[in-house]
Amino acid sequence: MLNSKKIIVVLPAYNAALTLEKTYQEIPFDIVDEVVLVDDASRDDTSQVGRELGIQHIIRHDRNKGYGGNQKSCYNKALELGADIVIMVHPDYQYTPKLIQAMCSIIANGVYPVVLGSRILGKGALKGGMPIYKYIFNRFLTLAQNILINEKLSEYHTGYRAFSREVLENIRYMHNSDDFIFDNEMISQIFMKGYEIGEVTCPTKYFEEASSINFRRSSIYGLGVLRVSLQHCLHRWGWIKGKIY
Repeated sequence: MLNSKKIIVVLPAYNAALTLEKTYQEIPFDIVDEVVLVDDASRDDTSQVGRELGIQHIIRHDRNKGYGGNQKSCYNKALELGADIVIMVHPDYQYTPKLIQAMCSIIANGVYPVVLGSRILGKGALKGGMPIYKYIFNRFLTLAQNILINEKLSEYHTGYRAFSREVLENIRYMHNSDDFIFDNEMISQIFMKGYEIGEVTCPTKYFEEASSINFRRSSIYGLGVLRVSLQHCLHRWGWIKGKIY
C-alpha cells in the first residue's frame, strides 16, 4: 500500500508465456497488494506460467475477447477486490514494472487521478526500437488528438496506465470497444469527466516476443483514433451525444 491505498496490478495477457515471468519479477511487491492476470484465450501456456509464479487471481477467457475486452475483465476484477489504485502493465515486458511505485505515488498523494507511462517523453521510443513508421504515426495522431480534444498529452497510445478507483467507477468503460481503440476511448472518457492526466517518462523495448500490431491493423486503429477524437470534440460542443459518455 501507499498512503493506505490498496494497489492492484492487472496484466492483460495474450500469448505472454515467454515474457510473463520477467514482467512479474519486476513488480514492486513492497507496495503492490495483489496481481490479476487475464489470459485472453492464449494459444500458449500463459495461464500455467501464471499459476507457477503464484498469481492468485487468474482469469482465462474461453474465447478471445480482444484487447479491450481483456481490460474490461481486468478492471472489473480489480474493483471487485477493493483496489484503490489499479495499474495496467502489459506482460509482454515492453514496459518495465519498475515505474509502478512512481506512477502510483502520484495518485496516492492526490497529484493526478490518472498517470500514463509515456514512451515519447525523452527518447524512450526510438531508443527502445520502435519502428520509425509507428513513431511518425504516433506523433501525427497525438497532434491531431490534442487539437480535437483540446488537451496536451505527449502520447495517447501507451499501454502503461494507472487509475484511481474513483476514475474507473465514474467512466463507462464497459461501453467501449473490445478492440485496440478501447485505450483511446478511455482517455476521451476521462477528459470528458473533467479529470486530469499526468505522465512519466517510460523506456520501452521492442523485440520478437513483445506484442505488436501490423501495418494494416495500425491503419485501422489510426482511423478509429481520429473517429474517437472527433466524436469527443462534437460531444463537447453539444452537436452530438457520444454513446460512450
